Amino acid sequence: MSSAKEPGTPAPPSEERRSWAPMIGLFLAQVLMSFNVAALPISLGGMVEDFDVPPTTASSTIVVYGIAVAALVMTGAKLGQRIGWVLIFRVVVAVFAVSSVLMITAQTIDWAIGGQVLAGASAAIIVPALVALIAENYRGAQQATAVGSLGSARAFSGISAFLIGGTLGTFVGWRPIFFITLGLAVVVFLLSFRLRSDRGNPGIRIDLVASVLIGAAIVLLTLGFNNLNGWGIIAASPNAPFSVLGLSPAPVFVILGILLGQAFFLWTRRRMRLGKVPLVDLGVLGRGSERAAVYAMFIIVAMEAAVNFTVPTYIQVVQGRTPFDTSLAMMPFNLTVFLTATLIVRFYKRFSPRRIALFSFALTTAALVWLSFVVTNNWETLPTIIGLVAFGIGQGALVTLVFNVLVTAAPKELAGDVGSIRGTTQNLASAVGTAVMGGLLVTMLSMGFTQAVTDHPDLPPELMEQVDLDQVNFVSNDDLRAKFEETEATTAQIDAAVAINEEQRLRTLKLGFLVLAGISLAAALPASRLPRYRPEEIPDPSPTR
Repeated sequence: MSSAKEPGTPAPPSEERRSWAPMIGLFLAQVLMSFNVAALPISLGGMVEDFDVPPTTASSTIVVYGIAVAALVMTGAKLGQRIGWVLIFRVVVAVFAVSSVLMITAQTIDWAIGGQVLAGASAAIIVPALVALIAENYRGAQQATAVGSLGSARAFSGISAFLIGGTLGTFVGWRPIFFITLGLAVVVFLLSFRLRSDRGNPGIRIDLVASVLIGAAIVLLTLGFNNLNGWGIIAASPNAPFSVLGLSPAPVFVILGILLGQAFFLWTRRRMRLGKVPLVDLGVLGRGSERAAVYAMFIIVAMEAAVNFTVPTYIQVVQGRTPFDTSLAMMPFNLTVFLTATLIVRFYKRFSPRRIALFSFALTTAALVWLSFVVTNNWETLPTIIGLVAFGIGQGALVTLVFNVLVTAAPKELAGDVGSIRGTTQNLASAVGTAVMGGLLVTMLSMGFTQAVTDHPDLPPELMEQVDLDQVNFVSNDDLRAKFEETEATTAQIDAAVAINEEQRLRTLKLGFLVLAGISLAAALPASRLPRYRPEEIPDPSPTR
């Protein structure tokens, strides 16, 4: 296939088309990681029952996985460059299989947590390996399609995990879910023998100082953001493990994490000036357009995480419905992301990344504003489905687009560094999006509910003193009634409190979507700095910056 060029412009070299067989294994590797992540929330109820532990302890499996990936992904990228991508890819896929065996056979929650530590450590190498192996095996339009398939694999995994995992968890148990991840790991391992890659460079040295700095920064940031709601946004709550002069450890962790992150960048730049091999080559972020791509990726992943937290929380906690009901409600969104992430590459021949990004962020902004007006207690209404589909189109296009900008701008030997930046950005953005949205919704709900009951003539202050309004959260009507039945409230007063909470919950949800719309609108700034080139004008990436 050739592109029309202006007179005097040399024709591009003919593009070698390669078999898609190796990509099947890479696609399934992304499915393996994403399915494992999506299966963990579905398995929490079963783990609580099997191991006789509280939900907060069982949810540690989710936390340790995310921390392991984000903290180790940059070090994992350097290991891949040193050992060789194909070899280390096979090793960590085998380790992922071991983690699935631990989940299936775990006798205590500690074994399940250990299994997810192994899974997270493996994923920390699989994430950059996928990018490096795509760069090794594909070029041009095939590479763009391959990159897009990773985004669609994430959405496909979310759909299948909810449907298959929800069905198994309801009728069989939570352990059989991880037979699927075990089977996927075996298939990916066998397909890895179709991949080709360099043998690696034993001369590459891993910067241990940078590894410690970025690892500690990510751990502190993730723990801080994830616990803002539970430990307190400013003052330490009773649930906080300790306090720092009365302050919650969560914001302290966030500040320390930011400082260590800055120290990592300063150390890495110093190493690069001295001509030493850095943990991650910051040259992949040398241009403003590449930094803009990272900012845009962070924003869209954080918004996706916020929506993925808000909708299931409202459906399962507030409405008391099952994970299977949640999967059906989220199906339009997940299917749209899946299709858009795959098909968006067809538009690369006609529109620049900048134009696609600006249109996509405009679409996500409009979708979120629309949802803030039309959302009700019924998620199956046509207006709500339209809003989720529109947001899914924008989200799927953006995740694939900004990732492709980074991959195409970097030379092949730095593809692992691009993968590590992608992994760090996405995992940190997911934690921040979930935590910030959770804290925002609970804070707005608590303030709105407190003010409404204070102004209500049938709810006297002495009655409200018997209810801990500081702990108002998203709860079902039955749970709220049970809370008020422990007080001296009459039936009429309980009905009034439930009605107020219903109204405030919906109002909070609408405000939450409006806040996300504002963030989406602000994302036009980094999106406007993305490249303006057409596909035939893509510069040939060079190691020299």
